[in-house]
Amino acid sequence: MTATLYAYAFLDEFVLLYPVYALLFADTGLSVRQISSLFILWSLTGVLLEIPSGAWADAVSRRLLLWLGPLLGAAGFALWVIFPSYWAFAAGFVLWGARGALGSGALEALVYEELELLGAADRYARVMGRAQAAGQVAVMTAMALAGPVLAAGGYPAVGAASVLACLLCAAAATRFPEHRTPGGEGDHWAATLRSGLAHARHDRSVRGALLLVPAVAAVWGALDEYTPLLVRETGVPDAAVPYLLVLIWAGVTAGSLLSGAAESLGRTGFAALLAASALLLAAGAITGTPAGIALIALAFGGFQLATVLADARLQQRIEDTGRATLTSVAGLGTEAVTIGVYGAYGALGPVLGHGTVFALCAVPYLVTAVLVRAPRRRR
Repeated sequence: MTATLYAYAFLDEFVLLYPVYALLFADTGLSVRQISSLFILWSLTGVLLEIPSGAWADAVSRRLLLWLGPLLGAAGFALWVIFPSYWAFAAGFVLWGARGALGSGALEALVYEELELLGAADRYARVMGRAQAAGQVAVMTAMALAGPVLAAGGYPAVGAASVLACLLCAAAATRFPEHRTPGGEGDHWAATLRSGLAHARHDRSVRGALLLVPAVAAVWGALDEYTPLLVRETGVPDAAVPYLLVLIWAGVTAGSLLSGAAESLGRTGFAALLAASALLLAAGAITGTPAGIALIALAFGGFQLATVLADARLQQRIEDTGRATLTSVAGLGTEAVTIGVYGAYGALGPVLGHGTVFALCAVPYLVTAVLVRAPRRRR
């Protein structure tokens, strides 16, 4: 199963449009406000579909959703390059958001339960960390290839390569093993949703794990969209921006690969990881120099490691019933906080500058570290 998972994770992120789609929008004539509205539409789609898709994954085949999602992504990318316009971009983002929602929850639940069936549930963090590292290597590879492909064939060539990657990703998903039996006719997805949410209401440890995932994953995930602007603000020429972005993604990849070794971190170690990453983020952003980007890379690597560990702790606390549903609840929280970060950044960025806003975004992580480390209240 792990080979299929790593191939799926690589192909899922091997999209040459990723590093250049903002250029496509700008070259089509979209304003910054219009581009921002597309990002918000993308996140809102995830918010609306996250929990229903998770409940659907618990009621039907999870493998079905994992190969259906990339097909929606392929359709969206095709729209972008065949009919480049605001409304085509909006439709593509809706399809892309639906693609993400279908995979979110379903993938984690399938992997955890297949490992559990093999008696290897304790390897979940290590396996998922490596899968995310494969995806991050795909992102860096796509960054390296996007420029030459764009120069050779323009946006149609980049779009065609992206559609092909999505189709190959869907084909890889059909190879996932799934020994779980989907719910029967009486096990409607709405009933599955109610069952999963009831489990969260009655289990305090599950509620805490559900809150921890968006607290760790959302802020740095939103900041990633603004890293090109932060890098440009350091004064480097535009031609050097992709290379510094690759440095940041190398840090993220390292964080994924360290997840297996860090599985044994307790509350104190986890809090220290968040606090150290927050301080690195603030220090790197405030310097305003290319050297500071190395500190940002270390910070993002720490946040990625914390994200994998937070997901692993959530999976360990969920009973078999409603696993994909509750994972999607965590995903919903992440999307909701992400929209808030986009809004705050849009308000503060033009006034304070990118470096200052990045530094301010370290504060929520320091607060989370204090809460994680705080002694648990006794009943």
